[in-house]
Amino acid sequence: MTAVRAAALLASPVDAGRDEAAREAARELSGAGYQHEPLFDRLQREISQFLGDLLSGGGTGEGGVMSLVLLVVLLAVLAVLLLWALRRFSGSRRTESGAVFGQRERTAAEHRAEAERLAAEGGWAGAIQERLRAIARELEERAVVSPMPGRTADELAEVAGQALPPHAAGLRAAARLFDDVTYGGAGGTREGYLTLTALDERLRSARTGAAA
Repeated sequence: MTAVRAAALLASPVDAGRDEAAREAARELSGAGYQHEPLFDRLQREISQFLGDLLSGGGTGEGGVMSLVLLVVLLAVLAVLLLWALRRFSGSRRTESGAVFGQRERTAAEHRAEAERLAAEGGWAGAIQERLRAIARELEERAVVSPMPGRTADELAEVAGQALPPHAAGLRAAARLFDDVTYGGAGGTREGYLTLTALDERLRSARTGAAA
């Protein structure tokens, strides 16, 4: 009954005074009946009340202009937060689907050592993945390509192939092999791993020769 009484107070005659009625309504709404109101319900009620006051005529005068400005600012902040959340979601989906590197950042030497360890154990699919990651990180460390989070194997082959045209075909073949074992369900082979190992050595030699 407290809410009904508060509404009645707000609708009371002018002789009680609008300010006095508002204060009395606030005391009623802050009573025991609203102390245990869930936070979400309270926010929803207050927002609905604010919008209702604004649309019912409270938007006239200086106070109404300020309310309208605050509403516009609130909507702008919500839009920015929504765009930020969408970009983060899009970036995480890109990292999870198609990217060369995983969440953990390693050097080219670390990727290469992991590839050799997996190859020694016969884990050819993992060895192929790590060897291509070693190639990608090596090219980034040597400034052949610029680092780009979420870069796919195909994008790496395209950019690195433009920087090192004699190895463009080998890079494209390496990208296809990486995608096959990573997303296509294909099993890795010793021959495929040795192909990437040879490409890795050629790229390292080519970069050293160009620098010299």
